Amino acid sequence: MISIILSAATRILLPILLLFSIFMLVRGHQEPGGGFVGGLIASMAFALYTISNGITHARIIFPFNTNLFIIIGLFLALLSGCLSIFLGKPGFTIIWGQYDFPVIGPLSSALLFYIGVYLVVLGVSTSIIFTLKLKQ
Repeated sequence: MISIILSAATRILLPILLLFSIFMLVRGHQEPGGGFVGGLIASMAFALYTISNGITHARIIFPFNTNLFIIIGLFLALLSGCLSIFLGKPGFTIIWGQYDFPVIGPLSSALLFYIGVYLVVLGVSTSIIFTLKLKQ
């Protein structure tokens, strides 16, 4: 049985949790947080939506192939480690950008790694959530 109160609350919480997950992703670039925590928060938002509205509605708001998220995330994480090799430095050395952005700070290859981890965690977690047989 689907709860009307939980369903209404989830419609409000889903965008807030997704914004908070992106905040944690960007914050991990300079402070504690990062791709793993951000990916878990985003997958928790989709898990809450799936529990409250069912898998069919959750698939409508998350129509992407979860395996594609995993592949792109692994590629970005590997690319972030190989950027330093292409620039003549030891592998997995962090490459820092020259410009400071207002919220993010200076861009680096570590942020690219965090985005890759975020996508992998989101892809794996949502694929697990969507394969569960939840009682409706």
